[in-house]
Amino acid sequence: MPEQDQAIFEARLWRDKGWTAKVIKNDDDEGWAVAMLKDGEPEPALVGPWTMGRDKKNPKPLDANAFGTLVKTASEVIRRHEQQLHALLHKSLQLSTDEADYKIMLDIVPDEDDPYAYLSALDADGAELAKVKVAANYKLDRKNALRWIENEFRRPD
Repeated sequence: MPEQDQAIFEARLWRDKGWTAKVIKNDDDEGWAVAMLKDGEPEPALVGPWTMGRDKKNPKPLDANAFGTLVKTASEVIRRHEQQLHALLHKSLQLSTDEADYKIMLDIVPDEDDPYAYLSALDADGAELAKVKVAANYKLDRKNALRWIENEFRRPD
């Protein structure tokens, strides 16, 4: 069993079900913080303040309830980040012409060296009518979409 799969339940370190919670000294003040790290990720999904213990010097120990809440909160942060990224990379609009109704989509591929995007058109039944490669900074708006349709779905300049 790999080390990261083994559950750990210590006062300042919990690891279970794909998550690690680690209580750390808060460098910004005299308090404590907790970092939530999802297995396989290089950076914490969440870092937040942690409660002081009764002695007002050491951190409160982690427990099952706190860990569960932290996992839920960190999962929500990741979910919102993924939704935001999806919204940035995938845009669409609906439009109608005298001939037909269309759904025009722009799907950006964030390649580190050479980002690009696919511009595609679907008919009212969801069948793909056209798909062309465009620059990642292509502006999908009503005007450009109508121009693309009028141009018989030829690749925009």
